[in-house]
Amino acid sequence: MLKYNVIEIFTSEEIRWQGKPLADVVIQHLCRLKPAARCIVTRGTDGCYENGEVVSRKLEALSFNLPVQIKIILPDRETDQVLSEVEKMVTDGIVAVRSLDVVSHKVGKHLIPRQLMIKEMMTLAPVKVTSSTSVDAVVRLLLSSYFSGLPVVDKDDRPVGIITQGDLIYRMGLPMRLGLLAKSDSEKIDALLEVLAHRRAEDAMTRPAVCIEETRLLAEAVELMLKRGLKRLPVIDAGGRLVGMVSRIDVFRTIMKESPDWSALSEQSLMVGNLRFISDIMRRDTHTVLPETSVEEVIRIIDTNDIQRVAVVDSQGRFLGLISDQDLLAVFSDHHPGIWDYFVKRIPFAERGSQHREFSRQLRAKTAVEVMRPDVITVLEDMPLDEAIKLMTEKGLKRLPVLDATGLFKGMISRDSVLRAGFGHP
Repeated sequence: MLKYNVIEIFTSEEIRWQGKPLADVVIQHLCRLKPAARCIVTRGTDGCYENGEVVSRKLEALSFNLPVQIKIILPDRETDQVLSEVEKMVTDGIVAVRSLDVVSHKVGKHLIPRQLMIKEMMTLAPVKVTSSTSVDAVVRLLLSSYFSGLPVVDKDDRPVGIITQGDLIYRMGLPMRLGLLAKSDSEKIDALLEVLAHRRAEDAMTRPAVCIEETRLLAEAVELMLKRGLKRLPVIDAGGRLVGMVSRIDVFRTIMKESPDWSALSEQSLMVGNLRFISDIMRRDTHTVLPETSVEEVIRIIDTNDIQRVAVVDSQGRFLGLISDQDLLAVFSDHHPGIWDYFVKRIPFAERGSQHREFSRQLRAKTAVEVMRPDVITVLEDMPLDEAIKLMTEKGLKRLPVLDATGLFKGMISRDSVLRAGFGHP
């Protein structure tokens, strides 16, 4: 048997605490504390009070100030913390506590509260552009921001499209992703963007914009993002005007803020079901190289597989470090300007090498172990998904290498794959 208590509050509809109905305040208090508790509010149809006032459905006149019972069931160890505040809130009524022997306490694990609406967690006043905004101005906005997509609005502030990094690369011919471009020197950026100055946002955007209303549930936004393969959604009001943006990182921040401490709840003999772990993510990016692999070969793998990073492993498959395209650009840009051409997608890989034969020779002479980052944050495959989300959010990481208990590299997980696993998507 589990030792639990029941807190029972007998009050009435008219009782308020700080101007709000008592039942609402008690529930909000429990939501803030996140104890392993269940709460139910019951409104009666008949009753009487100490002053002789009677309320009954049998009365001809419609009864008012109906009786209300609030019942909270929770573990014994959490009772005092909840009760100390609740007792202050009940300015008219009876508060009682009794013990309860509980056979089992089971709960399904949800990453986000199901009642949470988009307007409660969206990013307000998002950066936006109009159809006539020049593409070079769009790129400069993105280079100076932490996001990689912008909504495009009409004169009435209604979203008509969205511009992403992919749109700029595949529609406008941007030769490299924004993260790499941001690491380049200003002269190269200016020269590249000069070509895009005569193009307009309407030429680059994906249309129509997939939007969602602010009053919809956050879970619906996540489902829509996963179904359509989107990283972000413009949020609109009832009139169709842009009022915010919701992205995967917004969802992650919400999970960190709103979800209870499942580990702490489990320690109280609460049986948490529907647990999801990193090992549940079956599709993984497993591109690897050995320590002696030449840097030129590393660049070729990144280029031909359209990826941003590769893992360095030893002959037994143990993880040693990570190499990203940004790492390579940073290592060589000061002394070898030719590295720029290696990441310009419009130049075939073989041609890039022939244009810079001496530089190509140096890339072949340098090995993966010399340029990799060994101090990389990794996760074990048995880590719960919510802990991985917390780590990604706090550290600003989009991907994490996954290892087993012996240090063997199992793959890379991304924000998208974590979100898909957490919400039951393959």
